[in-house]
Amino acid sequence: MAKDKPQILVLVGDGEPELPGLEAIHDDADIRHVDSEAELHQYLPDSDILVVTDFRSELLQRNWPEQHRIRWVHATSAGVDVLMFEQLVHSDIVLTNARGVFDRGIAEYVLGAIMMFAKDFIGNIQLQQQRHWQHRDTELALDRQVLILGVGAIGQHVAELLSLAGLRVSGIGRSAREQPPFEQIYAQQQLREQLPNCDYLVIAAPLTAETHGLIDYDTLCYMKPGARLINVARGPIVNTDDLVRALEEKRIAGAALDVFEEEPLPAEHPLWDLPQVMISAHMAGDVIGWRRTLGEQFVANFRRWQRSEPLLNRVDKLLGFVSSH
Repeated sequence: MAKDKPQILVLVGDGEPELPGLEAIHDDADIRHVDSEAELHQYLPDSDILVVTDFRSELLQRNWPEQHRIRWVHATSAGVDVLMFEQLVHSDIVLTNARGVFDRGIAEYVLGAIMMFAKDFIGNIQLQQQRHWQHRDTELALDRQVLILGVGAIGQHVAELLSLAGLRVSGIGRSAREQPPFEQIYAQQQLREQLPNCDYLVIAAPLTAETHGLIDYDTLCYMKPGARLINVARGPIVNTDDLVRALEEKRIAGAALDVFEEEPLPAEHPLWDLPQVMISAHMAGDVIGWRRTLGEQFVANFRRWQRSEPLLNRVDKLLGFVSSH
């Protein structure tokens, strides 16, 4: 590789394809894709820019070189929790993320999950598989109360779409404030106070020290027995064992889960068998063409980097997310 060009290292998952879209900058940078720990360890010290599409826990931290020339790390995800290790956080390295790419897809997933519960699509499918005709009344989604934990870009898109569908949406953020499209944003300390009012709790927050394990059994018991939980953020925000207990005891009526503490979710896990649970494989925002969109987003930011312009989606490494305030 030519040493007069910036060296870009792209860490992809084992067996996953290369990140598409980067061919647009082949004349301006030397790009190497790696998918193994050995290759990461070999090439990381001589890289100027690191693009992370593989988020295997502790892989980067374990192989972070003492001597390197890395100036910029880009995560092709909204969450950057696995990159919050000391050597990166307490450095001058710029960290950016994929803010904006997944917002609409996740918002549609949440709306679809709410409609699934309201119209009892789970029950329909179960009865269809049994070839059993059973008339039932279903719910209206109109005017249902939704509480969104996390009021960043994804939470805002979810709130906007749900509001257009006639649901009433409030949020939980770092501070209380008025901010459309939310009817009201409450401080995180007010979460339990607000839970009895909601029909749906949507988790769209980043995984940080403050949110890790936030949704435990005691917290779930503040919800109404007919309420449902939807998690499109990070699995460890919810204590899985506590969620299973709350569902089995009918403390809440159901859950739509796209993320889990352990991924893939083990085949023997009790969540698979609970009747009012929908499980998806961490795919809520992954719409057709999403990988190319991620590549094009990085290319656009790389062009800014070439022109010494401020990079978009710069993460506040002390907070663990892109701060709008």
